[in-house]
Amino acid sequence: MNKITNLFNIKYPIIQGGMIWCSGWELASAVSNAGGLGLIGSGSMSPEILQEHIKKCKAATDKPFGVNLPLIYPFAEDHVKVILKEKVKIVFTSAGNPKKYTLYLKQHGITVAHVVANVKFAKKCEEAGVDAVVAEGFEAGGHNGIEETTSMVLIPAVRETISIPLIAAGGISSGKSMLAAMILGADGVQIGSCFAVSKESSGHGYFKKEIIDAGDGATKVTLKQLIPVRLIKNKFFNEVQDAEYAGASIEELKNLLGHG
Repeated sequence: MNKITNLFNIKYPIIQGGMIWCSGWELASAVSNAGGLGLIGSGSMSPEILQEHIKKCKAATDKPFGVNLPLIYPFAEDHVKVILKEKVKIVFTSAGNPKKYTLYLKQHGITVAHVVANVKFAKKCEEAGVDAVVAEGFEAGGHNGIEETTSMVLIPAVRETISIPLIAAGGISSGKSMLAAMILGADGVQIGSCFAVSKESSGHGYFKKEIIDAGDGATKVTLKQLIPVRLIKNKFFNEVQDAEYAGASIEELKNLLGHG
């Protein structure tokens, strides 16, 4: 037992990242049933779809699970209502100010963690009253911090700054990297890409194969004008690069991203 297993009442200090398109009820319940903490990724769901996934997850596991809530998502407020209605006990917020919902959620008995990519926002998380911080390094497979701070640098820096439980994320793919993160000061880990390619992931088979086949240098973080995100170098990546080099506006990049 450690701080993370105690906080979430789970067997292993492993959290499955709440990845949009990949983290439905099947993945979340499978991870929870295996002793970790499964998260439903609400960032691609309407409130009605989120409610359906929560209900199916409840039916598939009697273990703790949670919902990942990107605060910039247009349905965030409606998702909070669904989370309260369905009595979800754990919420991981991201992509926004932790003060927005933390106190409100905690008043309803919900355990709250928030994802950050730098020391400054880790401090803000503790001040906002979150129960745990996820420090996500530049190696992460999805959205990234604009500062490009690597996990090996970020984890000990955040550990020295906060006293609440710390979850490391970004580039963690094995027991070895999990141990390394914990030696650097993390109490647990959050893993995305490994779960994104699992059988229970709702990601498309072609998508999973691209991740598995991707080797050294196959990805790059881009779209920093919007929100930094790691892309596999493919046709869409080239379109994004060409648009950025041509001086595309934020609106043009949004349209390109939405289409892609």
